[in-house]
Order: sequence, then C-alpha cells, then structure tokens
Amino acid sequence: MGFLSTIFGILGFAIGLPLGLVVGFYLFVYSQPKDVKEPVIKPLHELDTRALQEILPEIPLWIKSPDYDRVDWLNKFVLDMWPYLDKAICCNIRSTAEPMFAEYIGKYKIEAIEFEKLSLGTLPPTVHGMKVYETNEKELVMEPVIRWAGNPNIILCLRVLSLHIKIQLVDLQIFMAPRIKLKPLVPTFPCFANIVISLMEKPHVDFGMKFLGGDIMSIPGLYRFVQETIKKQIANMYLWPHTFEIPILDSSTVAATQPVGILHVKVVRATKLLKMDFLGASDPYVKLKLSGDTLPAKKTTIIRKNLNPVWNENFKLIVKDPESQILHFQVYDWDKVGAHDRLGMQLVPLNLLKPQEKKEFVLDLLKHTDISDHQDKKRRGQLVVELTFVPFKEEGGSFDGLPNGYGRIESGVNKGSNDNALSGAGLLSVIVQGAEDVEGERHNNPYALVIFRGEKKKTKMLRKTRNPLWNEEFQFMLDEPPLQEKIHIAVMSKRTGISFWSKESLGHVQINLNDVVHNGRINEKYHLIDSRNGVIHVEIRWTTV
Repeated sequence: MGFLSTIFGILGFAIGLPLGLVVGFYLFVYSQPKDVKEPVIKPLHELDTRALQEILPEIPLWIKSPDYDRVDWLNKFVLDMWPYLDKAICCNIRSTAEPMFAEYIGKYKIEAIEFEKLSLGTLPPTVHGMKVYETNEKELVMEPVIRWAGNPNIILCLRVLSLHIKIQLVDLQIFMAPRIKLKPLVPTFPCFANIVISLMEKPHVDFGMKFLGGDIMSIPGLYRFVQETIKKQIANMYLWPHTFEIPILDSSTVAATQPVGILHVKVVRATKLLKMDFLGASDPYVKLKLSGDTLPAKKTTIIRKNLNPVWNENFKLIVKDPESQILHFQVYDWDKVGAHDRLGMQLVPLNLLKPQEKKEFVLDLLKHTDISDHQDKKRRGQLVVELTFVPFKEEGGSFDGLPNGYGRIESGVNKGSNDNALSGAGLLSVIVQGAEDVEGERHNNPYALVIFRGEKKKTKMLRKTRNPLWNEEFQFMLDEPPLQEKIHIAVMSKRTGISFWSKESLGHVQINLNDVVHNGRINEKYHLIDSRNGVIHVEIRWTTV
C-alpha cells in the first residue's frame, strides 16, 4: 500500500500540474474582465456618521479650522523644486553623515559604512494648512501641518568581516505640526536672524526597513518598540518648550545695536590751555561724545577767563560696543559772537578700560587726530578725566548649557523679579513701535511724544497715515529704579503747511513703570485716551548695572 500510494501521488502531481497550467491560461486569455465602477462622490452633508469618521483624518485643516490658511501655491512651489531640493538635501545628508560613519570604522569589526543609494524619492512633502500668529514681538510665527508619504530609496551598506550587509529604508511616512519662528526681525537681509523650530505635538513616523531581503519591522513587538522610541527621542529634543535653533545672521549683527553698559565720565580739570582771546584768557568748556552714538554731545559748564579750569563734572554715556567704540574729547573756547575756537582734542579707546575699575587719564591735547603731522609742535595743555565702565547684568542663558540649536528651552517674554532690579542705577529704554487707527479731525501726520521726568523726546513725523510705524528707541539713564513713576506718551499730528491749527492731539496714554522694573520688560499695545479706536504699541525695558 505504501508503494502504491507513492506511485499514485507522483502520477497525480505529474497530471495535475500541466492540467492546472492549461486551465489557468485559458481563463486568463478568454475570461471577460468585470467593469470597474466609478467611485461615488457625495457632499459631506450627505455622508453618514461612519463614513465621516473614516475620512475625517484626511480632510485638510483649512476646511476643518478657519484659523488655518490654504497654501496650494506653496505645495506647487515645493513640487516644482523637489528634484533640486532632493539632490541638495541628500548632498547635505552625505556630508553630515560621513564624519559620523568614520567614527565607527574599526570598531565592532566594521570595515566600511557608506550609502549605496540615497534619494528622497519623487513625492515631496505637502502642507495641509498653515496658521500664522500675530504677536507684539519682532518675530514671525507660523504653524504648518506637514504630511509626507514618500517613496525614498535609501540603502546603507555595511562591510563587516568582508561581508556586505545592506539595510534599506522604504515606505516613509511623517506627519507633524511644527511651530516655526523667524526672530528677531532685523533690517539686514534676509531680515531675520534665527529660525527657531519646535514641535507642538509628538510626530507620527512610520517606515519599513529591509535587512537581508526581509522587512524586520514585521517582527512582532519590534514595530511598536521602534515607534515609541522614535517619538520619545524626538519629544525630548524638539517638543515645545524645547526648540531647535538655526542661526542665519551673525549674532554680532543683531547684538551690536543693544546697549551693554554705562560709561561714567568725570571731567576733572584742564591745565595750561591756549590763550585764544586777544584781551584776556580763554573761556573753556569740554564736549564729549562716543563714536557711533547718534545722541548730541555732552557739555561741561563754561568757566570764564581761566586757562587752568576745574570742572569736577560727571556724565553718563551708553556703551554699545566697548571693544570698538572711542570716547572723543574736544575743548573749546566760548565766544559770544561767531564760532567757538577749538583749543584741542583727544581720543580714548574704551578697550583700555576694565569693567568696574576707575581709571584716570592725563591727556595731552592735540590739534587733530593725525599723529603723523610733525608741523604741529605747539603745546595745547592737558585734560584730566576719570573713566569707569559699568556693564549691565547679563540675562539668563539657554537651557542646561547644550550646544547651539539642540534641546533648548524657549524662554518667556518677561523675566522674574529680583532684588537687583529693585535697587541701583539702570537704563530705561522706551521703544515706540507704531500706532493703529489714529485719526485727526484736520490732518493725519502723526508723531509720538515721550515725556518722562520733564524730558521730552519725539519720533519722526510720518505724513498722511493712520497706521504709522516708527520703531524708534529713546533711553533714559537713572540713578534709581522708577518704581512709583509713570511715563507719558502722546500721539500728535502736525500740519505741514501754514495754519492756525498746526498741532492736534490724536490720543495719549500713561504707563506705570512698576511692572517694568519688576519684570524687566513689557511689550504691549495700549488703547489711546481721547481717541476713538487708536492703539499704540510700546516696548519698555529696564536694565540694571
């Protein structure tokens, strides 16, 4: 029986195989294909609850939420640029990965690691909607919703003990909603200094990985483990409030315009000055100014008929770059009629000073700064001054000292209060950004007037506008914090021609500076008093020394 069953089995296989192939070929050639029905398209309001739940994740956000804008133009732009973006991105990936691969060569018996193929495929990412935020800061904030179901062709080849092992990445899918900030906005192309990126929720990452011809992601339990590990690692690095920062402009381009300290200058005395008046001695005074400063020069009092004047007068100057700025001294002879005669001048570079250290200088006055002029042998006297550079206190840095751009914590707008801010001298900076909906009865040529402790400063006048943008900064050096004081800001309009109604008030506001001292900074929009809809945008900072 065993022998007969074996014989019949062989005969059955020999007859059944050709018969099956013939029947299959006949059905393939002569059978008629069924007509493919076109899909039924229905409006959303005609679908039942189950159908809506199935397609709801695929509906773009610009349909579900009015806060998101449709950006088909951006998707078209990325689609046309994708072949070139693919090559550029892959080139950057290679250049970044090669040094990392080189660190592992020689370890774990690894002889070589290289990309056999590297392409992101033909399908670019798509933006399903974008939300743009309006803030009071000098920044542009947007939240795109990005989906990428790509067909990349990435093969990594490892040579271990003369064996070639290939690992291929296939079927990559990434869904994420990042927050992108372009900040700060600066008047230097491309008009922003940094790109700051953070994820508002954990991204969805799905992919297949072929190893030795098989998909290792199909191993039970491995797929879920890899998914959770990737989400956890990305969340630890980039999930808000962690950020990834990409510098665009050099930090010195942005920071150079910000004050870093106060220079205390004491003009002590001068000796053996030139006699400029024919019938008597000179009437000297001193002008001092920092290079790169747009403010008017400081002046001492005039001492009549004295060639060895003693002033002992103190001045405070705002320092922006102590390494490059120079302090200019000019001694003049005051004349009632005509131009004042210059008795001499001298320069002091600020890099000669050490922070918090008082230093006395005895300066030989010169006719001009050209030291190669040997014809000028005349002695013009000496000027004695005392200089002290006091830097501002540094603000808190980034999170846990990580390298630039990796896992940083996004700082808040306002700093916490501290004892140092509530005592001591400091700098009050008032930045009038602009105004909205300011309207005059007779003309609209607005400018802002800032009044503090009786001192008045005003912005430039802008003609024929209801939404002026000034972006001008005014600074007040104070010996103590303005805890119980207010600053008055008014928006005025001035007629350009001759008229009885030359000036007109468009509204005003008074701002309590107590919050500024405690928080270090405020950046708000205030409704103008005596204005129908007017709003003014003001930023105020208090920096202690």
